[in-house]
Amino acid sequence: MNWRIIGLCSALLLVACGGGSGSGNSEGSSGDKDPSNKPCVGQCADDARRLTITDVEQILAQAIAQSRAMGEEATIAVVDRVGNVLAVHRMAASAAEVAISTTFPTTVTTGLEGVVLPAGLDGDALAAIAKAVTAAYLSSEGNAFSTRTANQIVQEHFNPGEKNQPGGPLFGVQFSQFACSDFTLSPYGVTREGTTTANLGPLPAKAMPGPQRSPLGLAADPGGFPLYKNGTAVGGVGVIADGRYSIDQDVFDIDRDVDELIAFAASFGFAAPLDRRAERITVEGKSFRFSDVDFADLAEDPAQAPAYDSLVNAGSLVAVKGYSRANIIAGTAFGSPESGIRPADGYAELDAFIFVDANNQNRYPLRAGSDAALLAVDALSANEVQQLLQSAITVANRSRAQIRRPLGSQARVTVSVVDSQGVILGMLRTRDAPVFGADVSLQKARTATLFSSRDAADFLRSISTPTVYVDSQLSPKAQVLIPDYVEAAQSFIGPQALTDGIAFSDRAGGNLSRPFYPDGIRGNRHGPFSKSFDNNEWSVFSTGLQLDLSLNKVLQHLLFTLGAIDEDVGPNCVESTVPRLANGSQIFPGSVPIYRGDTLVGGIGVSGDGIEQDDMISFLGLHEAGLALGGSINNAPPEMRADRLEPAGQRLRYIQCPQTPYLDSDEQFVCAGK
Repeated sequence: MNWRIIGLCSALLLVACGGGSGSGNSEGSSGDKDPSNKPCVGQCADDARRLTITDVEQILAQAIAQSRAMGEEATIAVVDRVGNVLAVHRMAASAAEVAISTTFPTTVTTGLEGVVLPAGLDGDALAAIAKAVTAAYLSSEGNAFSTRTANQIVQEHFNPGEKNQPGGPLFGVQFSQFACSDFTLSPYGVTREGTTTANLGPLPAKAMPGPQRSPLGLAADPGGFPLYKNGTAVGGVGVIADGRYSIDQDVFDIDRDVDELIAFAASFGFAAPLDRRAERITVEGKSFRFSDVDFADLAEDPAQAPAYDSLVNAGSLVAVKGYSRANIIAGTAFGSPESGIRPADGYAELDAFIFVDANNQNRYPLRAGSDAALLAVDALSANEVQQLLQSAITVANRSRAQIRRPLGSQARVTVSVVDSQGVILGMLRTRDAPVFGADVSLQKARTATLFSSRDAADFLRSISTPTVYVDSQLSPKAQVLIPDYVEAAQSFIGPQALTDGIAFSDRAGGNLSRPFYPDGIRGNRHGPFSKSFDNNEWSVFSTGLQLDLSLNKVLQHLLFTLGAIDEDVGPNCVESTVPRLANGSQIFPGSVPIYRGDTLVGGIGVSGDGIEQDDMISFLGLHEAGLALGGSINNAPPEMRADRLEPAGQRLRYIQCPQTPYLDSDEQFVCAGK
């Protein structure tokens, strides 16, 4: 075992461990139309559109040629749209170290800041995989987002560098898709408690159903791009050559990032359609960023890259423990059973999709709440869950998407419903919804439910295992206790906080999870669930309670993949015997708790095509379901909602809905009075 990870391993054992070019044009931008000349708006994915072994070889060869032309030794990862790692190629003789930090030298002292994955192990591969997964998961036929786009939307201000602006619209999304999630899968097709190298055996020889896990969550480090064939998203490519897993804190200049240049070259022939690239999409009047480079900036013409099989002295394919073998495999066809996402039986009129296992069986068939013995009212019934999902998808299908082209497209989202204990009662998604929204919608539903419960404080106080922070040598340097966040919340909000049953949406809880309160206003104190910005504690790698709840398991998984320990994480990111936050928590909008009268019985979370749309679909989906069911379930009574609270003299927000959101109506203020 590398000496640098001995200290961390010991600490965690104490506290946590027990065919072709895709119709590319001369600019390398793949067409955005199907063979019948119809623009792709979600309908183009089919069995023929997948990454083949030949495709992956071309992508790798183009990255290697660019790296050589720049005098760099890169590590390149390619994944399919549901996160299967199709190949990892390392040009260097052995892995270089990878430093995780927002600044160099590091100034922030908490979270993942300052962690250095040692040389000689597979930290470079993990970073490249996380970048590739991010680009694949954030993109669809309606939008192409890169890790540079992700960088722009997760920082303390939007845009980064514009002081006194609210945080990024997807603030906190980086801490999703974790290996410890009970939703994301491993390459073996399942995540199980107590999984070890010995009891799992070798990785399968083909891609498995997804969505698959990411070793570091979602990446905000430039160097990851989505891959397209004939207008449909088929995967992602991620590159690391500079040894830094970081962010770009200044979006107003133009960079020549080494990782981004190589990854951009790799995408030649599989590049995002120009009309779908992030810079064609605006939020709050601001355009997203896709890339600071284009094909004209490359040192080598990707079209002239030699064939992969002809390369010599260019490194080799590498096996990454828990993710890939040292070979190349073909990707899955998105929307087919093999991908883990297929059309839902009985929902044809909604064009809805479900998540399935390797046997093509629904992973989350409708079920009643598991919490009947804990409630003074009836638990959610399977019929109510079905109506919730149907109503939310119906609202989504009527709604105008925010982050999708062409303008006027309907929203594409995933909807999750849980009971009061966080147990999954059903999940449903619309066609072509971005993959990241599945795990995130579940995080949102669970977070709103927990923070609305009268025993939220007791649950958080029951997590007695300290969260461990480590230094650049991977030795423990500090600990934090989760119960301390309860004390901070009760000091900030009032002594009754997290015990009085006030209804918290993710927008309301997210308000309290920002490094400035109100959101974005420099010089103000931080929210009680956030780290302090002014004390060098907050960064995108150290958000506060959100990461601290899962950090031990994140570090345990890194130890597993680096070969330090034999036991991987199981399907629960939080030290708890119940799944109330089993895939972690989320702190940007898109969820509301579900009530029967004034009693909390569950939560609904939505994620996909814009945070105001997510807010509206969850809130109105529940409202419409309640009407259809004769009022048996409902949103929280207005007098119980968190927007009645005014911590630090500033009223919390509960939901925020678009002003004129529907495609089939000019109705305005659709959430008012409900």
